[in-house]
Amino acid sequence: MISGTGLTKQYGGITVLNKVTVQCNSGEICGLLGANGAGKTTLFKILLGLVTPDAGSISKVAQSVKSVGGIIEKPALYDYLSAADNVRIFCGMQGLPAHKAAIRDHLQRVGLPLDRNDPVANFSIGMKQRLGIAIALLNNPACLILDEPFTGLDPMGVVALRQLIKDLTEQFQLAVFLSSHMLDDLNVLCNRLYVLSKGSIIREGNTHEIMHSCTHKYFITGENMGAAQAIKSWPHAITGNTADVQILPNQLSQLLTALQQENIQVTACVPQPDLVQLFEGGIV
Repeated sequence: MISGTGLTKQYGGITVLNKVTVQCNSGEICGLLGANGAGKTTLFKILLGLVTPDAGSISKVAQSVKSVGGIIEKPALYDYLSAADNVRIFCGMQGLPAHKAAIRDHLQRVGLPLDRNDPVANFSIGMKQRLGIAIALLNNPACLILDEPFTGLDPMGVVALRQLIKDLTEQFQLAVFLSSHMLDDLNVLCNRLYVLSKGSIIREGNTHEIMHSCTHKYFITGENMGAAQAIKSWPHAITGNTADVQILPNQLSQLLTALQQENIQVTACVPQPDLVQLFEGGIV
């Protein structure tokens, strides 16, 4: 649905992107991970058509007036207006019907309440993100780009926004490209992952495979984890029902099988990648 090939961009003689090639297909969520200053926002601005690359090309499969929509850094909203009025204004800008039923549909699509008539300034960060996504999806783009959508959200807000992104991807077969500093979000959401370092893609492929290849520690949660005997074969620390275990990926299945044999039901197993290895010396 959207791809960039050999994208290069310089500012003041400094190379921000260096021959970057990325692709995100219909019904797929792709993640972009990188240190501050790695070039993530510049790449997204190029894919959105807001910045022209010095070299390289972009291919978009257009199914409507707008082939790609997105949010860069934070939603650009009129804080003094209601959600409905924000949608009405942006509908007008894009030549869309702005009658009451259409606006209700746009708000319902992202799970926003229909009875809020107060200014968007009163909204939570999560509600503002939902409204921003509703506006980005006007004119039914095939691709959606989200730059750090989880920043500032509380844990429940993160979970809710993750689910919304999943649902929209499946329902509309969107190509979704998102960035996040929160590795857990990328691991849960993304089919594929690109790791950007100093303007170049240094890793790309299946998200879980990349994460596990750089992981030597896992957080394993399960009832009565403190009583587990199998866990004692590896360096570990236990807090409540969660064990912080130093273990290699190829040994993980052995441990999980042993825990199962002890009738300890594992409810979560979260990799904790080595950031130095993942970024090859970069700093998140």
